[in-house]
Amino acid sequence: MIRALFLMVLLLATPALAVEPDEVLNDPALETRARELSKEIRCLVCRNESIDDSSADLAKDLRILVRERLTAGDSDAEILSFLTDRYGEFVLLRPRFTGATVLLWLTGPILLLIGAIAALAFIRTRSAPHSPEPLSAEEQAQLDKLLNG
Repeated sequence: MIRALFLMVLLLATPALAVEPDEVLNDPALETRARELSKEIRCLVCRNESIDDSSADLAKDLRILVRERLTAGDSDAEILSFLTDRYGEFVLLRPRFTGATVLLWLTGPILLLIGAIAALAFIRTRSAPHSPEPLSAEEQAQLDKLLNG
């Protein structure tokens, strides 16, 4: 019983691929290329999902378009270039490192570095021993008077 339940949970946890049987190419090599390309292209409806995983109508249209371009003899780079020309860099799940996307790529690491430096500085100032300034002669005299009564 427990094994059956565990198996059912595993089967439900696997990602549901949205490629429909009528989309699959007859040539296994082209189909493999199409699947790899589909994993790199963002569904413009679902946002953070590839067209390979999305069941949206636009994702299906893009999967068919990729397969048509592959069948026509386009290279992977030509297909990605075609899609970015048409939809912009946003269509790529991993945008290219260009002048327009440099801020996108570098903001995370820069903020992480700034945070690490700030945390280190905070820890150092909190753990540094604070040596008090020596008492002036007048202050020492007042302290002695108070202590000796």
